[in-house]
Amino acid sequence: MRLLALTCEVLARAVYLAAARSPHVVDVRLNRRGLHDEPPSLRTVLQGEIDAAGPAYDAVLLAYGLCGGAAAGLRAASIPLVVPRAHDCITLFLGSRARYTTEFGEHPGTFWYVQDYVERTDDGSPFAGVGAVSDAEARATHAEYVAKYGEDNAAYLMEVLGAWRSHYDRAAFVETGIADPAAAAVVEARARADADRRGWAFEKLAGELVLVRRLADGDWGPDDFLVVHPGERLAMSYDEGVVRAEPAG
Repeated sequence: MRLLALTCEVLARAVYLAAARSPHVVDVRLNRRGLHDEPPSLRTVLQGEIDAAGPAYDAVLLAYGLCGGAAAGLRAASIPLVVPRAHDCITLFLGSRARYTTEFGEHPGTFWYVQDYVERTDDGSPFAGVGAVSDAEARATHAEYVAKYGEDNAAYLMEVLGAWRSHYDRAAFVETGIADPAAAAVVEARARADADRRGWAFEKLAGELVLVRRLADGDWGPDDFLVVHPGERLAMSYDEGVVRAEPAG
């Protein structure tokens, strides 16, 4: 098959590696990380890329999670759209929905650090990781402070007033093992330092990129992937399946 993989730049290493090892021809198209903060804009960009894929491909692969609902409503065009059953990119870094569910159930207040995400976050930002709880609210508060008091003062207020830190009690660093170890160590050190400064626990977890690999390999078992056919659109299922297909009309 010839496949088109649409993904966020925070998954660039994982998706390119999976594409290179796939038995199929996989073209990769990256979108900027910041679109995650603007779900309607991300949805518009993704739908445009899906619509433009055309008959040269056998399927479009969506290497995204729901990403704040941004993927909900996406329509398959003339070819199938394949989507992992994942709430967000942390599921893809951890390797399974079951593992994500366990981690979230045991540690709902986790702030996640992954090298690829941190590298694509502006230096000095308090949001160098992925928040499992109230991340959008924290970003809105930060933006309000920036508008009122400027960038430097906003960062100080976020730390001192704890407008977002109260939602979290653990910093978790996910080691994917696909980048330079020295660079990964820098990100791990930042996660540890943030945890110490904010009074959080710290934990290092081994990443597992099996979902990304299976997506590129065409191993789309229904337990872990949803195939949206032409004439259907992606919808949130609000159950353990995460997503479902429904008629696009």
